[in-house]
Amino acid sequence: MNMRRWDFLLLVTLAAAAAATPAVGQTVAIAAGAASTQEAASMPDLSGIWWHPSLPGFEPPVSGPGPVTNMSRRRGVSNYDQLVGDYTNPILKPETAEIVKKFGELSLKGVTFPSPANQCWPEPVPYIYKNFATQIFQHPDRITIIYEQDHEVRHVRLNQPHPAHVTPSWYGDSVAHYEGDTLVIDTVGTRTDRPFPMIDLYGTPYSEKLHVVERYRLLGYEEAKDGLERNAKENMPAGGACLHDTLVRDHHLRARLQRMARIRLRRKQA
Repeated sequence: MNMRRWDFLLLVTLAAAAAATPAVGQTVAIAAGAASTQEAASMPDLSGIWWHPSLPGFEPPVSGPGPVTNMSRRRGVSNYDQLVGDYTNPILKPETAEIVKKFGELSLKGVTFPSPANQCWPEPVPYIYKNFATQIFQHPDRITIIYEQDHEVRHVRLNQPHPAHVTPSWYGDSVAHYEGDTLVIDTVGTRTDRPFPMIDLYGTPYSEKLHVVERYRLLGYEEAKDGLERNAKENMPAGGACLHDTLVRDHHLRARLQRMARIRLRRKQA
């Protein structure tokens, strides 16, 4: 089992677009077999168990328009007991904003509106980031990502294009390549004809044009701390601890998960 060093953190940068992106049937230009020997030699080691400690939204950007955030606050941060998405966010189209607003009104009334998570349906990307724990397996021709809840698994092909005609699926069609120290995953073709089609906990819907690009790389703590602090100010769970306490909890939980994995591996080998 590959142990992670505690002075490194996994950074995931996300770009999701519902318009002005390749349509489901189009092909992202990543040539099969494009990875060179030099690229393979410098491939970052992202394998192992990773954990993020906060809910319910994505990390806010340094500046400019960002993801939908929670209008309901508790102790200055997002109130996970009331998921009231900011329907005035400029990234939302009017019809989308109206849907987010209606979900928020339900939450303010004490109604837990149905979602992929609380109804145990497959969670589309990027909704699936709600999961705290993630394990990444790196293979020469593919990436496998498993999540802590509901046996959810994503299979990502390396150095291959999307097919000319993508068959929509629960998690979409995902292909990836390495750009230096960064793993880039490109996903299209996520099903819309499904219950609870939303990309976040505020009920923000998506269309068949959903196109998600994820970028994974390792950062030292000093490089990552500004983003961690932004996230803690926005998404720390209600009644949550300070940033330091959160990172300590993160450290101990990951250590425990790794220990459990090593024990299972020894038993299997025995």
